[in-house]
Amino acid sequence: MKFLWDSAPGLLVVTGGLLGLTLPFGKIATAAGVSAMIWALVISLGAGGVLLCALLLRGQRIRLTPHRLRYFVVTAAVSYAFPNLLMFSAIPHLGAGYTGIMFTLSPVVTLVFSILLGVRRPNLLGVVGIAVGFLGAVMVAGTRGEAGQPAEFFWVAVGLLIPVSLAAGNIYRTVDWPEGTGPIELAVGSHLASAALLLCGIFTLQGSGSLALVGGVPMVVVGQV
Repeated sequence: MKFLWDSAPGLLVVTGGLLGLTLPFGKIATAAGVSAMIWALVISLGAGGVLLCALLLRGQRIRLTPHRLRYFVVTAAVSYAFPNLLMFSAIPHLGAGYTGIMFTLSPVVTLVFSILLGVRRPNLLGVVGIAVGFLGAVMVAGTRGEAGQPAEFFWVAVGLLIPVSLAAGNIYRTVDWPEGTGPIELAVGSHLASAALLLCGIFTLQGSGSLALVGGVPMVVVGQV
């Protein structure tokens, strides 16, 4: 088991597989009437809750400082709440597979941002990666959408904002990572902050009664968490 967590290929398969499951789970939930905002809440509250339990079982706790609070709120908005809201809003219009392709463009956009902002120096591999990624984005934007119907430009644009938001979050976490803080602590704080932001949005825009729709897909919720 230790070899798996210390192995780049192992982490790639595990992380990719778990991220990949998020898309069909989200499609099932939104098809059952659960709004994109509520499903994004399920993801952040579930992840934050599970990781908080893991943190407490290790005898650790979340340490709140102005720097960490800033990190939690910015990461929550840019890396979790906003891209998840975009993703699950787009899935009914673009399909899970099409939206998933948009999601996979985030490493290329991250590379572009890191070069433009001077976080990373350009090299041949990076330039080739950007070129291939740009070509892929053009091909995706020009393909057909859900059920063989042309994808509406608006929803294609919404889908393309997903990797932009994720890339912005990647860059932000790199430059503003609180010193001496572990990844689980930051993940807990960021996911719970995301859940708080989404909950405020749900109460304001949809009302607390909309949360009852989650009860219609209990096994999907368990699978997602």
